[in-house]
Amino acid sequence: MAKDIENPCVSLCQLNSEMCVSCGRTREEIRKWRGMKRPEKMATVQRATARMKTIRKKRG
Repeated sequence: MAKDIENPCVSLCQLNSEMCVSCGRTREEIRKWRGMKRPEKMATVQRATARMKTIRKKRG
């Protein structure tokens, strides 16, 4: 059995409009996380990582 994808949540939820500025996931992605299959979770983590990189570039 393949290893499960770790939830990107850092337990510092800060929703700004439709996205958490702590983990980079959208409200919809957060809501659907438990029901996602492995490929969906992998894609979500990749999108969240890209969003967080964009946020960091804007801040500094």
